[in-house]
Amino acid sequence: MQTGELKKARWWKPVENGRVLCTLCPRYCRIGEGQPGFCYIRQNHGGKLYTTGYGKPTGFAIDPVEKKPLNHFLPGTSILSFGTAGCNLGCKFCQNWSISKAKIDEINSLNASPRSVVDLAKKYGVPSIAFTYNDPTIFGEYVIDIAEIAREEGIKTVMVTAGYIDKEARTEIYKNIDAANVDLKGFTERFYHKLTFSHLDDVLDTLVWMKNETGVWFEITTLLIPGENDSSEEIKNECEWILKNLGDSVPLHFTAFHPDFRMTDKEPTPPETLITARRIALEIGIKYCYVGNIYNTEGQTTYCDKCKTPLIKRDWHSVVSDKVVDGKCFKCGNKIPGVFSNN
Repeated sequence: MQTGELKKARWWKPVENGRVLCTLCPRYCRIGEGQPGFCYIRQNHGGKLYTTGYGKPTGFAIDPVEKKPLNHFLPGTSILSFGTAGCNLGCKFCQNWSISKAKIDEINSLNASPRSVVDLAKKYGVPSIAFTYNDPTIFGEYVIDIAEIAREEGIKTVMVTAGYIDKEARTEIYKNIDAANVDLKGFTERFYHKLTFSHLDDVLDTLVWMKNETGVWFEITTLLIPGENDSSEEIKNECEWILKNLGDSVPLHFTAFHPDFRMTDKEPTPPETLITARRIALEIGIKYCYVGNIYNTEGQTTYCDKCKTPLIKRDWHSVVSDKVVDGKCFKCGNKIPGVFSNN
């Protein structure tokens, strides 16, 4: 790729010997001439940082919004989903590794301007766009431009992310974002360091910032991996932290691991592990907790936290009944946290 074909990146500064310091995420890569950063798609050319991911999605899909997973954001609607190559984490259990561990010239990427992405959502009548599959943090410039146009056109935007992002960059990237699902991948620094090559505290800081300083609706997902982050003690610690720092109304999803990428030696997560994790969360005081990647009607239903009436029943990712009326329980009038209207 010639630099004339590339987009100049934000969030960097020149350092010694022609290197550049990328300040997009806490990895703070120092990138030599002609080299990419850890994420593959941010590269140094001539002492300047460029992004090779801008306008280069790996493909589009229309998914149920529940697949992100988001259960309190426009439930029952469809969402236009896409990602690019690369990722700024190194998860050994990555379930999208063919994309996240690829360089942009190793896969069949498309050309799509920010305007054309929004027009595609409008063409198919979907109310929102998801930046997903790999971590959208690394194509933040593209996210910003799409989200700005989307907001003007009444289309909502969603980040599906690990939350591993620099404090300055996140303010700009999330300016026009409506919702996010944040992967809280475990609740020990050992897990993050060993299995994701990142750090827990940076993710927790993003979650607290998102809660206290933005209007972004967000939910949390933890993939439970046998023997790594599925102990009752760790789940209890995570839930207590969420309750103390984020409140009791942030929906929490526990999802099942399946062997993939560099962790094919692990067994799939037993359903009982997810059911136990959900029970712990509810007992601690988390009002909305779900299980995913297994079939479990109770664990996929949204209940009124006041009168316990089942409100949104799901069959996997399909909503089969929705009794939330104007954001409230149809039976007792209790307000259900979330975004239930596109207005």
